[in-house]
Amino acid sequence: MAKKRPTKKKPAKRAPKKAARKKPAKKAPAQKKKLVSRKTKSPRTAVRKKPTPKPVERPRKKPQSPEQKLGSLDRQILKLINERAQLTVAQISEQAAADVDLFDNPLEHTLWEKLDAANQGPLSSTAVRSVYREILSAARAQVKTLRVAYLGPKFSFTHLAAIQRFGKSADLIPVNTIASVFEEVNRGHSEYGLVPIENSTDGRIVDTLDMFTRLPLRICGEVQMSVHHNLMSRSPRSEIVEIYSKPQALSQCRDWLARNMPMAHLHEVTSTSTAATLARDKPGAGAIASAQAAVEYGLDVLAERIEDNAHNVTRFAVIGDKSTRPTGKDRTALLLQISHKPGSLSEALGGFKRAKINLTWIESFPLRGPEVGYLFFLDFEGHMKDASIKRALAELEQKAVRLEVLGSYPRSEPLD
Repeated sequence: MAKKRPTKKKPAKRAPKKAARKKPAKKAPAQKKKLVSRKTKSPRTAVRKKPTPKPVERPRKKPQSPEQKLGSLDRQILKLINERAQLTVAQISEQAAADVDLFDNPLEHTLWEKLDAANQGPLSSTAVRSVYREILSAARAQVKTLRVAYLGPKFSFTHLAAIQRFGKSADLIPVNTIASVFEEVNRGHSEYGLVPIENSTDGRIVDTLDMFTRLPLRICGEVQMSVHHNLMSRSPRSEIVEIYSKPQALSQCRDWLARNMPMAHLHEVTSTSTAATLARDKPGAGAIASAQAAVEYGLDVLAERIEDNAHNVTRFAVIGDKSTRPTGKDRTALLLQISHKPGSLSEALGGFKRAKINLTWIESFPLRGPEVGYLFFLDFEGHMKDASIKRALAELEQKAVRLEVLGSYPRSEPLD
């Protein structure tokens, strides 16, 4: 029997595999939108901040030395002084073209007031004025050099007063007598003159008042200066046997001299500068003069400020032939002669009381010649162009034998 071949089992058909479900792709988490500044042109572009550069370290400047600071300040001051001078020259040139008196400058009086108000020190008002005075004097000299006669010689107190008023750029001419100062101005050799008129210790200066009765000159201004006397010599104080000075200076120091130099012989000379010259040239001689004279003549100051009156002030008059304009702080001077009878002076001055005008000075001196009577020299506050002064003068003229207004001028303060 034939053997049956084993039949091969057909492999069972596999069921088709099911397609695997695709998992949905996870969405990437949405990035938060960055806030873009409104000023950015495109909102899509991210604004990147530029890295701030590191500051470059500069080498530190060395602090200036006092000499360097002073040099820098000096250059600034020099530049400003020249600018001030240029503007002053232009201002004065305009005044000269308009025929305005260079001496009568109301802007100058305003300047002093402003400087005094603005000055906070440490320099005194007198020192500040001295600086500005030289600037104004130098500027004025570029337009016209003022010629001023004064009672000399150099470094007398009158010379120092002339420098205070006109500055060193003016042509200052020393003469020997008060009468010579008046003559220089009266003849036209000088535009102005400077003479002492009153001292707080010794009173009036007779020679000055007398010249006002002789020549038709006016008072254009005044300078009040504190007068300090000093004993000076080349010899030690113990070896001084003679002391020289002008009569007024010796008089103003007589008490000090009597206490401290009782054995020294006192000699009167024409000026304190002449006294300083004698003290320089003569052994055992001393002089009473200003501190500036001691420097000029090479003398040692042995005692300072020996005047008996600590508030010793001399008033100097600026004389000329021109009138000045009102400033609001003026003084007027006049010469008055009235009838020589009881009550005439009181009656004449009544108008000043009624007009409430303050009299600041009155002096009398006898008339020259056979005529009996007195001339009175008066100073009072106000300008002759003020309405109240005009009325008082008109009333006074009706009662006067002689009335001459010597001038109105700005009042000054004492300069130390």
